[in-house]
Amino acid sequence: GGKRLRPVLSLAVCDMLDGNVEEVLPFACAVEMIHTYSLIHDDLPAMDNDDFRRGRPTNHKVYGEALAILAGDGLLNLAFETMLESIIKSGDKEQAARAAGVIATASGSKGMISGQVIDLESEGKQVDTDILNRMHRFKTGALIKAPVVSAAILCKAEADDIEKLDSFAENLGLAFQIKDDILDVEGNTEKLGKKVGSDADNNKSTYVSLYGLERSKEILSDVTKKAIASLEKFGEKAVFLKSLADYLLVREN
Repeated sequence: GGKRLRPVLSLAVCDMLDGNVEEVLPFACAVEMIHTYSLIHDDLPAMDNDDFRRGRPTNHKVYGEALAILAGDGLLNLAFETMLESIIKSGDKEQAARAAGVIATASGSKGMISGQVIDLESEGKQVDTDILNRMHRFKTGALIKAPVVSAAILCKAEADDIEKLDSFAENLGLAFQIKDDILDVEGNTEKLGKKVGSDADNNKSTYVSLYGLERSKEILSDVTKKAIASLEKFGEKAVFLKSLADYLLVREN
């Protein structure tokens, strides 16, 4: 289940840069494994305490908390096993190791985990814009940026191209989270595959709680435009990535 957005981003960047899909695919899969592990742990009672994910009961509801924790641990380890195997086989081990390093940092205490800590510590509080943006940049944005940048590294992109793709992914990650905040208010439980209104129930700070629904939609549109503008240099080759950003603007799940 799931959109598999992160590996799609990796493969789209690879296609745009005329890279070798065989080299990028293991890293794309690794990011999806890390993302899925994070969802399993995020749904646990100690975190967001969610009963449904992707239209089905959450892992801990089916198998119990202990096995859900272990399932997440297993996926995280498998991600690194997969990348290490690819590095060993790679013709350019330094580039492959750099790509793995980007993913490792994004998923660790300087990335996604840091964002999760900010999220937990912000429950029941009204945080300012800086803290909210930091939380989103780490919790959601880091694992959207990682597949984009790591794929660019594997494709031996020039520093300027990596910088532009970094900017694209930074804005796309923020847009993705703002849209999630909006869907939690006006989304459809059946389409989302999870309960609507959980942010309010858990007293979480979101773009909607800080700016209101209409202003959040305006910010979402602006951030999406910035993401698309970062791809201008790539011309027609960036059509898919631009279309993907537009799709995420109107998605319903």
